Amino acid sequence: MAATTATAPLGEQTPTSPSSGSVPFDLSQPPLIEGFSPLPRLKEETFKEKFLRKTKDNPFVPIGCLGTAGALMFGLRAFHQGKTRESQMLMRGRIFAQGFTVVAIVVGVFVTAFKPKQ
Repeated sequence: MAATTATAPLGEQTPTSPSSGSVPFDLSQPPLIEGFSPLPRLKEETFKEKFLRKTKDNPFVPIGCLGTAGALMFGLRAFHQGKTRESQMLMRGRIFAQGFTVVAIVVGVFVTAFKPKQ
C-alpha cells in the first residue's frame, strides 16, 4: 500500500496539535469563519460623526427625544410649583412625544430595511 499525502487548499487553516501549554489558535488574528467575509472599515467613526449620520438618516428621532425631555422637565417643574393642571397637561404631552419617538424609530427601521443596497 502506498501512503498518499493530501494538501489542504490555501484558504483553509489546518488544525495543529497544541504543544504543552500553548493555545491551538493565534489570538492576534481574528478567527476565520467559513462563509463570512467582513467588510473592511475605511476609518473609525467618532461619536459626533455617527450622531450626525444617524440624525440625517432619521431626523424625527432626536426631535422626539428633545420633545420628550422638554415636556418632562417642564412638567416636573410645574408639579414642584403646585400647578397640577399644567403638570398633567405636560405629562400627557410627554407621553405623546414618547409615542412619536417610538413611531419614528419603527418607521426608520422599516425604511432602512427596504432601502436598496448600494
